[in-house]
Amino acid sequence: MLGFLKRPIVMTTDINLNVVVLTGVGLLSRLWRLTYPRAVVFDEVYYGQYISFYMKRVFFLDDSGPPFGHMLLALGGYLGGFDGNFLWNRIGAEYSSNVPVWSLRLLPALAGALSVPMAYQIVSELHFSHCAAMGAALLMLIENALITQSRLMLLESVLIFFNLLAVLSFLKFSNSQKHSPFCLSWWFWLTLTGVACSCAVGIKYMGVFTYLLVLGVATVHAWHLIGDRTLSNVCVFYHLLARAVALLVIPAVLYVLFFYVHLILLYRSGPHDQIMSSAFQASLEGGLARVTQGQPLEVAFGSQVTLRSVFGKPLPCWLHSHQSTYPMIYENGRGSSHQQQVTCYPFKDVNNWWIVKDPGRHQLVVSSPPRPVRHGDVVQLVHGMTTRFLNTHDVAAPLTPHSQEVSCYIDYNISMPAQNLWRVEIVNRESDTDVWKTILSEVRFVHVNTSAVLKLSGAHLPEWGFRQLEVVGEKLPRGYHGSTAWNVEEHRYGKSQEQKERELELHSPTQVDISRNLSFMARFSELQASALFQWKMLTLRSDDSEHKYSSTPLEWVTLDTNIAYWLHPRTSAQIHLLGNVVIWASGSLATATYTLLFLWYLLRRRRHVCDLPEDAWQRWVLAGAVCAGGWAVNYLPFFLMEKTLFLYHYLPALTFQILLLPVVLQHINDHLCRSQLQRNLLSALVVAWCSSACHVSNALRPLTYGDKELSPDELKALRWKDSWDILIRKN
Repeated sequence: MLGFLKRPIVMTTDINLNVVVLTGVGLLSRLWRLTYPRAVVFDEVYYGQYISFYMKRVFFLDDSGPPFGHMLLALGGYLGGFDGNFLWNRIGAEYSSNVPVWSLRLLPALAGALSVPMAYQIVSELHFSHCAAMGAALLMLIENALITQSRLMLLESVLIFFNLLAVLSFLKFSNSQKHSPFCLSWWFWLTLTGVACSCAVGIKYMGVFTYLLVLGVATVHAWHLIGDRTLSNVCVFYHLLARAVALLVIPAVLYVLFFYVHLILLYRSGPHDQIMSSAFQASLEGGLARVTQGQPLEVAFGSQVTLRSVFGKPLPCWLHSHQSTYPMIYENGRGSSHQQQVTCYPFKDVNNWWIVKDPGRHQLVVSSPPRPVRHGDVVQLVHGMTTRFLNTHDVAAPLTPHSQEVSCYIDYNISMPAQNLWRVEIVNRESDTDVWKTILSEVRFVHVNTSAVLKLSGAHLPEWGFRQLEVVGEKLPRGYHGSTAWNVEEHRYGKSQEQKERELELHSPTQVDISRNLSFMARFSELQASALFQWKMLTLRSDDSEHKYSSTPLEWVTLDTNIAYWLHPRTSAQIHLLGNVVIWASGSLATATYTLLFLWYLLRRRRHVCDLPEDAWQRWVLAGAVCAGGWAVNYLPFFLMEKTLFLYHYLPALTFQILLLPVVLQHINDHLCRSQLQRNLLSALVVAWCSSACHVSNALRPLTYGDKELSPDELKALRWKDSWDILIRKN
């Protein structure tokens, strides 16, 4: 029974030495002198700030993508013992001794190094030759821009790693599908595909491009699977269910999980709080929570409140008034009511306080017991510092003439009666008897006389309005919109009937003792809404936002741009983000060649002329879908964006071009070269091309690693627009 103990337990495994060697040289190229330069390099100035926020548990919001990438960088800082104490205020600043530079740059470097053997495996899984796979890996190894980007505390190399991992995992899953579906390795690679896709999106929203590519290829595979008559209906259902769970459910769950961990870690108030809602701010430790903690929950007649616009765009702001009046005549010749201005002010101020008054009583204090304001109640809003009533009437607003002017009423003894009754409508109520609650309730104020709704128009008033935001009465509101909703942020029960005593009361801070919690899903939803708005704003470039090193997508392909990442303060040593001109130009040529050949083959197949055997055609189509398709989905969307773009945005697309290049060369050798002489000539050209690529990579090495002083003549020779001179001098 225990006979198996008489023999040693032996395990055998296959080790691809090519992968081992490629991993080793990849690590060497990315990790060599990783701490140099010991100074802030280009966008490290931004990512470093986020890492410090994580170390100090301070909430922040970044518009470039979900928090997974920042958390990975922060993990490096945590493992290196970083305490977050460094002032990330300028590029080139020397790192202090407490900053673990090696740990902070380690993860991007590892991701860049592992992308080298991954390129080898992807081409192998596409069923191309060992030589083609080695070619793709070597191009990834020596490409200067990829080396530079992966040696710094930046996220592009991590994004590329997960892009390639998603593609490799799906190819391995697809190949195992042909032999042993539903086996352990089949499940592993399918699940890893979904995890890698989610991680790519979690690094930057640009990762969604590769995710859509994988979903597209998976959909085509599933469509062919449905048509496979050898499979039963139940088996097809299980196949589709497995793919749906792995490629849709798992990525969605992980995406939410990234934010869950992010919000668990960042529980303290920070510099980005004002972007978020009052409820979100109150859920953070310190900041607004310190002010609002334990305020009276129910708004009552006589309550003193500040009213924050729920919309929060273009700026978070509070309903505000001051002694100044609207000008008698506007610049365009229209007249106004000359009443006291009402605006939305983006800063905390004593003039943001209002008193909720019962129209049937003169008192401006809360009764005992307090009488809460409910949905549908009619109130008057009295400005705390001037005691004038919020009013609107049939006078055109200053900047939005189709809407009504909103003011605080001044009695000029003319035929302009006060119209200061407002009906409170709780937008997020559960029933029509709901009570108006501090922070939690989103309310609309509907003018009783005209049915206009109090609204933030978002327009900035001229100098006479101190550049504050315009507030109007919207006559015909088209359903609910955040610009018409307000919430009570700060709240106290008024106790002073006399104006002087009330002014002192308004100036004093609230004294509170009870906390309010906001659920994770509520905070998650708000972060998604904020991210969507930030992304929209980011893709709309203003005229004055042009960066010195910004570029256009066309300039990426033609290599008419570079970025000076770092300059040594005392010597001529410097680091530039620039690509290997031979690799970039060859990649573009390979993409054009593949496209033309694919269209040619497709037209001839339509005429029932098959130039390629069926298995070669299927391999050619899949390689194009993955490599050419990967380039297209990661490059073409940038033509639709008007955001400020940089050369590093092209790097994910470039990696797919690098994969495509040896695929096209092998195809030409196997199917287009008819004689041995042609194959020998092609081989000679490939050898010369590889030699040129290596020579350019070595020539640009001083600007890739920044560890060599360069003379003015050497710098001029390495100018990016003159890079072809390197090859001209060589030949």
